[in-house]
Amino acid sequence: MINGREYCLRAHSASAKRIGITAGQIQALLFYDRSPLFDEKEKATILYADRVTRGAAGIRSASVEELRKYYDGGQIIELTLVICMANFTNRFNDAPRRIWECNAATLGPC
Repeated sequence: MINGREYCLRAHSASAKRIGITAGQIQALLFYDRSPLFDEKEKATILYADRVTRGAAGIRSASVEELRKYYDGGQIIELTLVICMANFTNRFNDAPRRIWECNAATLGPC
C-alpha cells in the first residue's frame, strides 16, 4: 500500500490478516502516523518501510536510531531486506504487464 501498487494491496492483505493485522489497520495505513490503531513500534516500522520504498538513499541516522528503540542491528537488516524484496516483487509484477498486454494485443512485439 505504501508504494501504491494494487498487487501489493491484494496480495498482502490476506496474509496480513492471517498474522493478526485487522481490516481497520489495513484501511488506516495511509494515515498510520495519526491512527490509534498502531503503536509506536508499528509506526516507526511503517515509516521506515515508507522511506526505504520511496528512496533508501535519503534515510538519515535519526530514522535508524528510532528503529533501534525496537530492533537490534540484525533485525533492522532483516527488516530492510524484507522491504526491498517486497518492492522488487511488486515492481517485477507491474513492469512487464505492459509488455505482456502489448504482445497479447499484437501477437508479437510492440
